[in-house]
Amino acid sequence: MTRVAVLGGGITGVTTAYALAKRGVDVTLIERHRYAAMETSYANGGQLSASHAEVWNHKATILNALKWMARRDAPLLLHPWPSWHKLSWFAEFLAAMPGYERNTITTARMAIAAREHLFAWAKEENIAFDHRRAGILHVYRDQRGFERAAEVSRLLAQGGLERRAVTRQEMRAIEPTLQGEFYGGYYTDSDSTGDIHKFTSGLADACVRRGVACRYGAQVTALAREHGKVRVTMDGESTLFDAVVICAGTASRTLAASLGDHVNVYPVKGYSITVQLDDLASRAAAPSVSLLDDATKLVSSRLGEDRLRVAGTAEFNGFNDDIRADRIRPLLQWVEQCFPGINTRKVIPWAGLRPMLPDMLPKVGPGKAPGVYYNTGHGHLGWTLAAATAEMVAQQVAAVARN
Repeated sequence: MTRVAVLGGGITGVTTAYALAKRGVDVTLIERHRYAAMETSYANGGQLSASHAEVWNHKATILNALKWMARRDAPLLLHPWPSWHKLSWFAEFLAAMPGYERNTITTARMAIAAREHLFAWAKEENIAFDHRRAGILHVYRDQRGFERAAEVSRLLAQGGLERRAVTRQEMRAIEPTLQGEFYGGYYTDSDSTGDIHKFTSGLADACVRRGVACRYGAQVTALAREHGKVRVTMDGESTLFDAVVICAGTASRTLAASLGDHVNVYPVKGYSITVQLDDLASRAAAPSVSLLDDATKLVSSRLGEDRLRVAGTAEFNGFNDDIRADRIRPLLQWVEQCFPGINTRKVIPWAGLRPMLPDMLPKVGPGKAPGVYYNTGHGHLGWTLAAATAEMVAQQVAAVARN
């Protein structure tokens, strides 16, 4: 039987291990933390959002980044000091701009495909993850943003996603608790939300039941090709595997380089807060429908009855996962302005590093050397795309194993 090491115990690694185990592959999942889903898969925005499939390689992103550089609380914060990693990433980002439409359509298709697998796995393994199928409402505060969203909707439609424009009055009917002045919105009723940490932890348990050997608390220190196999060294101990799948998030770039591959993942920091809805008034004042506010680039998701997750912002600041008060404050202010009836006395802040590739598409498939595969670089859509990309890479690995 083919022995495969999956490196990384976040959403992409766990879904990959599970998809391989279902195909009868002997899988070892290696994760440096004591548990699965303890980094970027811990407290994200919660959205399973095909409607958020637009890639960022657009002139509007560049203009906003330049405009916001002087604002410490900007939705997109680009720290000006250079590094070779940052410069090379942005050079590739600019080079990928001609593929904006094609890559947006491709991402939408992957997001739609991912739903089928993720929902089926949750049902098969009886995983409770606060799944809510109430759709996602994108809200726009001015006509310009609303009209640009129409262009994005055209691309999403080519990818197979239906989302409809809604008036201010229709927005109020969809989410009555939302306060503030808005021009209009777009609603995708097929999108949903859920707790990524609960799902990933539950699927990791299912992996164990299906025979996956989970090596938690194991730090990979070296990878090397050896006699047609891959040697994985972790904490002084080394093991030969027939194949390795790198799902290591922001660490993927270094691991790939050791195997001769260029996978230019950059760590783009995002923040979230989890508001505890401990009283009945707060629960009544909190939204049931997931939102994306285009002006602030913030999303919200109701997780169960007693939690509201608000997340967003993008910060290009290297491998820095510090939780900054000036970056958390806009999230809290957004809750207080849009949902003033919520008691914000109890709020849990969090920050994570999204593994983002310059063209905004994940790296899925084989590397240069036989036996080396990748499923990484999903950026802000890891939760949305992981089940589809796990199936893609698992099919490839299993096909080689059969031959």
